[in-house]
Amino acid sequence: MQDLTNYLSKNGGEILNALWQHIAISVVATVITVLIALPLAIVLIDHRRAGEAVLQVASVIQTIPSLAILGLLIPLVGIGTIPAIIALVLYAIMPVFSNAYAGLTNIDPLLVEAADAFGVSRRYKLFKIQLPLAMPMILTGLRIAVVMVIGTATLAALIGGGGLGTYILLGIQTNNNSALFVGAILAAVLALAASALIKFLAQTNLKHVIVGLIVVLAVGFGYAGVRAWQNAQHQTVTIAGKMGGEPEILINMYKELIEKDNARVTVDLKPNFGGTSFLFKGLRSGKIDIYPEFTGTVLQSLVKTNQSVPHQPTRAYSLAKKLLSEQYAMTLLTPMQYQNGYMMTVRAADAKKYHLKSIADLKQVPQFRAAFDPDFYQQSDGYPGLKNAYGLTFNSVRTMEPALRYEALAKGKIDVTDGYTTDPQIKQYHLTMLTDTQQFFPPYQGAPLMNTKFAKAHPEIVKSLNRLAGKVTTSEMQEMNYQVTVKHEKAATVAHRFLVTHHLLKD
Repeated sequence: MQDLTNYLSKNGGEILNALWQHIAISVVATVITVLIALPLAIVLIDHRRAGEAVLQVASVIQTIPSLAILGLLIPLVGIGTIPAIIALVLYAIMPVFSNAYAGLTNIDPLLVEAADAFGVSRRYKLFKIQLPLAMPMILTGLRIAVVMVIGTATLAALIGGGGLGTYILLGIQTNNNSALFVGAILAAVLALAASALIKFLAQTNLKHVIVGLIVVLAVGFGYAGVRAWQNAQHQTVTIAGKMGGEPEILINMYKELIEKDNARVTVDLKPNFGGTSFLFKGLRSGKIDIYPEFTGTVLQSLVKTNQSVPHQPTRAYSLAKKLLSEQYAMTLLTPMQYQNGYMMTVRAADAKKYHLKSIADLKQVPQFRAAFDPDFYQQSDGYPGLKNAYGLTFNSVRTMEPALRYEALAKGKIDVTDGYTTDPQIKQYHLTMLTDTQQFFPPYQGAPLMNTKFAKAHPEIVKSLNRLAGKVTTSEMQEMNYQVTVKHEKAATVAHRFLVTHHLLKD
């Protein structure tokens, strides 16, 4: 409970921002759903075959996994909130339309005939008879849709849409139960609150509901207008980061350096924006301006090349920079000093007992039980290649989720695992990294990545970011990650402290 309290106190502002994003996405998706589903149900009152066909189509859409829908939308509309909202609307149409259609078509035919006999207009019949009688079912469908939207909206974080799902993913990836608890509980509370609100509105005068809705929309648009005016007074640069504490530390460094040197520039940070492919697509589309990338990732995942990845850091950077420029018109600035590459690690006690200093020494302990990240286990620059290069054999080898393998190693359930050189768990669990004497693992140096057009248009920003070139050692980055991931300090605080300590910024 103390950890949760500390986490809330240190990240309260960011949590409220994520909550607001989640509410905004859910409200927009729900409003669009109602504007589509309710008129469609009204139009199809007298067209039963077409109505049944629409019901079947909506049912089929609901059977498609939400992640699959998001994946299909990315090539069409990119990443961010737009594909998330589209996916939510597709999911929410079914309960709203089916309940509205059922409510409107199951009204006692005698009432409808009586209205026709009195010669009332179609509009009067709809608004004074049909909709009021169908309203209980419509609101039931709306409650189901809203709860579904709020729950499914957590997946928006997977494609950079923000919201409470950011904390759920962060909690899973970093084994941070406080972040996981915050995201899951707030999403559940939000769903319950929305359901209760709809139930309350069902018992309220319709005119009062409409007036209240108009006021809320006016306030929302007013706030958005003020923010837009404020942003217009400054140039806004959007910097995103991958999931986890380290990327958030880096982008906070970028933000402070840029804003210090450029008074009229405002940096909009998007931490935990998604994985490599999402950020790269976001950069190509112009949705983001800068994000930190690693030379090894560029050469292995982003560019096309027939060359093997150089194991010398400067050569790897030169090749990555050249290919990014040629293939994507992007600029990779000079990297920092530290390496965030693969490594092998064991318990410190075992390292001392068996005299383990390098990966080659693992040949002396064939009785060890190994567990690796699923990607590391199967890719050529992971365990298969490492096994051949060093002639390794283990008693057992299995895959394990990244968030679990360090804890399993510390508890003695396994004896050796893979990881990254700046992982904070190395310090947290008192582990020993083994030296890669054959330089098998490719270099992974971090550097700001941006479109060349942006770099040429903003040489002052390039100059600010290049102040980090050659800075930050591996041990310094590991320590900063430890402060953020384990001690739960704010990434902005840790980044600021480093910049001040190394005289890159005045306090």
